[in-house]
Amino acid sequence: MRILLSGMGGRMGAVIQQLAREGYAGAEVVAGVDVQVQKGEIPCTASFDGACSDVDCVVDFSHHDNTRALLQFAVAHRLPLVLATTGQTEEEREAIREAAREIPLFFAANYSLGIALLIDFAKKAAQALPGCQVEIIEKHHDQKVDAPSGTALAMAEGIMQVRPELKPNCGRSGFGKRSDREIGIHAIRMGNIVGVHEVILGTPSQTITLKHEAHSRALFGEGALYAAAFLLGKGPGLYTMADLARA
Repeated sequence: MRILLSGMGGRMGAVIQQLAREGYAGAEVVAGVDVQVQKGEIPCTASFDGACSDVDCVVDFSHHDNTRALLQFAVAHRLPLVLATTGQTEEEREAIREAAREIPLFFAANYSLGIALLIDFAKKAAQALPGCQVEIIEKHHDQKVDAPSGTALAMAEGIMQVRPELKPNCGRSGFGKRSDREIGIHAIRMGNIVGVHEVILGTPSQTITLKHEAHSRALFGEGALYAAAFLLGKGPGLYTMADLARA
């Protein structure tokens, strides 16, 4: 499986390259794109202009500002795309949905199967306890630029599917009582924390706490390459970790 790696020079770019060297999912990184051109055996360009298109899939771990150029490249060359970057604007999300009508596109806030299970558990708990209050806490390293994390927002969106009256309240501040119609979302940035996500569901008589902790960034790289292999042979559509979990 020949991969064009977008965000080749980043932390996750290094993880993907190491996994490919180890033969994970049969992946081979044959080309890269990074704003800071990487020197080495693998060809790398600063943009998608002139980037290698003789690949089986594009895997992106860059920045959401690249979303439109990335989508244009993948659609123009009819390439499956694994989009593993978070922080997209609503306009960028709409562009993702439009591109998925033309190519197989895998988009997830978090490429951990454990996170997919946590979201499923949280939805079941929120539905089983219809009056419960819900809070989400996410922790990441101090270099992460988007807050709250895309994963925390995906958790809130999943819960709102079964509790549509709830709305996210990111970074609660000021004066006033907590509303029973909100999901509090809190972001912590510290040190080199890979990723911790916690969902707390409480009623006056009991509390349920669901927690997922990532110990290594390899977790996300493995999920992204697994998703790339999953896309091969698929038709146009927007695929998620729920599809991967059912495969």
